[in-house]
Amino acid sequence: MPKNKFQDVIYTIIMASVMVYGMVAYNIVLNTGSMQNWVFLAVFHEWPIMTVIAILLELVFVGKLAMKVAFRLVNPREASQTSIMLAISAASVWLMCPCMSFFATLLFKDSHNSQFFAIWVQTTVMNFPMALLWQFFAAGPLVRRIFGLLFRENADKSSAAEMESV
Repeated sequence: MPKNKFQDVIYTIIMASVMVYGMVAYNIVLNTGSMQNWVFLAVFHEWPIMTVIAILLELVFVGKLAMKVAFRLVNPREASQTSIMLAISAASVWLMCPCMSFFATLLFKDSHNSQFFAIWVQTTVMNFPMALLWQFFAAGPLVRRIFGLLFRENADKSSAAEMESV
């Protein structure tokens, strides 16, 4: 997990990219009614703008709030690393899903002014279960693995420092 602001930004960029890719693909499938090979490339129509929105939301607003929410669910001094990670992931999805659904509705859905709220709520409700599953079982483990490989040197140094202090 990130140890400083630089690592936090890198982690956020990777996580937002992977989460947005999966969720845009999911929404294309919902809109078309079937999963087909072309969906994997069609994602790149919406992916850049939604990724930038997700990164900004996470860094400016959601990240800090998700930590506060997570630490109301679990005590960081007593809980296992897994419990803390799951609480933060759940809180992030809980906060990001309505925000990202709002922007997706605004930018990419045929939401006439009088129906915007209803379409946004429907989009959020349809996206939430998938976002949670995608986070817990695909994006989260993948991004933590990638991040661990990128910052292995720091982990190795901190492990060596811990061993020397013993």
